[in-house]
Amino acid sequence: MNNQYLEQYARLIVKTGVNLQKDQTLVIFSPIEVASFTRLIAQCAYDEGAKDVVVRWEDEQLSKIKYVSAPDETLETVPEWQKEFYLSYAREGAAFVSIYAEDPELMKGVDSSRIQKASKAMGTAIREYRERRMNNQNRWVVVSVPTEAWAKKVFPEASETEAVERLWEVIFQTVRADKENPVEAWKEHCQNLKKRRVYFDENPVKSLHIQNSLGTDLQVELPEGNIWLGGSEFSPDGVEFVANMPTEELFTVPKKTGVNGKVVASMPLNHNGSLIENFSLEFKDGKVVAFEAEKGYETLKNIVETDEGSCYLGELALVPYNSPISNLNILFYNTLFDENASCHLAIGKAYPVCIKNGDKMSKEELEAAGVNDSLTHVDFMFGTEDLTITGTTMNNEEIAIFRNGNFVI
Repeated sequence: MNNQYLEQYARLIVKTGVNLQKDQTLVIFSPIEVASFTRLIAQCAYDEGAKDVVVRWEDEQLSKIKYVSAPDETLETVPEWQKEFYLSYAREGAAFVSIYAEDPELMKGVDSSRIQKASKAMGTAIREYRERRMNNQNRWVVVSVPTEAWAKKVFPEASETEAVERLWEVIFQTVRADKENPVEAWKEHCQNLKKRRVYFDENPVKSLHIQNSLGTDLQVELPEGNIWLGGSEFSPDGVEFVANMPTEELFTVPKKTGVNGKVVASMPLNHNGSLIENFSLEFKDGKVVAFEAEKGYETLKNIVETDEGSCYLGELALVPYNSPISNLNILFYNTLFDENASCHLAIGKAYPVCIKNGDKMSKEELEAAGVNDSLTHVDFMFGTEDLTITGTTMNNEEIAIFRNGNFVI
């Protein structure tokens, strides 16, 4: 492992990811397996003037034991101190780093409904925290660090040591930690993503027709006042940050009741340690009316049936097939990377910031504007080499957005 790149990655997370400010608290959610890297982030944060660095350690092996053995009452209950942990730091104005590095097969054989019970209980308990993040009231970033189980899933032919080393190399490349000046490289990357956003600002479309040879044939209407975002974002105090590292997407909000047709997933989805493979969903007036999966059907069912809003979409994201992560030809089994190699949709909650003045709207106003709400937000990929996307303008003119899997605008 290249120690210089390692330090540059940690500093990127602090300076570019959450853009930590002097005297601000940093909260890190970290697997215990990557403790050494988490300590490096903490040191970088203090070097930047952090008031405090707080770590909430996570152990997926212990989580599995709980899902298998704990009584239902425990799974459905979130202690007040856990809720207070999230809310107190969020209200204080802390920044949040989430290190996402799950074993894609860990929960194989575990009753997915039990995992969903715990997930729903936590989602309900910390709803205010999640809403603050999705409104960018708190700056946040999701990143990944190799673990042995994840690396072996990605590179099964390699030894554990070799697999971890290879995954580190790929991560350094995709997050630009291997550049001479990673911070400047990210500024340039975000500016390039913003250029494409300008096209939609100047040429707004009211709907998109998405098709490919897998069987996807989907009409997606966009709500009035929708905004396309990508690259960096801004918190209400005007501080720029990057919520996902890596990121290659341009995304917006679909109209809740404006999605019709069928979408076929182009990659497996790892959700809470369970894989969903070869799946599809059908929509009518925005709602999922049918779905199939060769593997992980019950997990998909639990996602769609989480709550009233989980059978609607909350995000549409465009990523060219010819993009840095896609060109690696690696299936990561990790949504942070796979979603930045492919166009994707998200089941569940929408980002209010994707509609004009959405961050200032009430729940009722967002609903009236066609913005979906839910306890969940689960991305899945549909992009392919032959993907075609045609937009309809406000003047009912058709324009090509994607041809052969790539932007033509």
